[in-house]
Amino acid sequence: MAPRSASGRVAIARIGAAHGVRGEVRLKSFTADPLAVRDYGPLEAADGRSFVVESVRPASGSSGPEMVVARLKGVTTRNEAELLNGLELTVPRDRLPEPEEDEFYHADLVGLAAVTVTGELLGTVIGVPNYGAGDMLEIAPRRGATFLVPFLRAVVPEIDLAGKRVVIDPPPGLLDDAEDEAS
Repeated sequence: MAPRSASGRVAIARIGAAHGVRGEVRLKSFTADPLAVRDYGPLEAADGRSFVVESVRPASGSSGPEMVVARLKGVTTRNEAELLNGLELTVPRDRLPEPEEDEFYHADLVGLAAVTVTGELLGTVIGVPNYGAGDMLEIAPRRGATFLVPFLRAVVPEIDLAGKRVVIDPPPGLLDDAEDEAS
């Protein structure tokens, strides 16, 4: 699911490098179906610019299934496409469908308190990265470096959106490095 962006918006994609000479861009899609990025209507950058995805196709090579090649309305040259590299594109949260049971938008998890099963505060969820082996919760403790926990039911048995918290049941040793850095 998509990560959080500024004020009630959810990041749908991030523009990457220019692709070819006719203004296409590589786009990292944060949607469940990467090709569906065009179905969310106009996408907006933090600076207020709006982009319409005119066409999208899978990117070739080993760039991962979330990488697509897109043509954005009004972007017609490689130089114009290069200027967009790194731009995050968002939509209003209310434009997204409600997630299924046991599914969550990353935007709904970021900002939640992370507590142990005994109620000890570990920190705050600041991100939901995926480095290829599955989603992780990135947690920022009150002091020390952030740390990651696998976003698996065995490690995160409860997500309480109404209570604004996630419960972490870490296997032995998982938080040892995080506890050492905090002390």
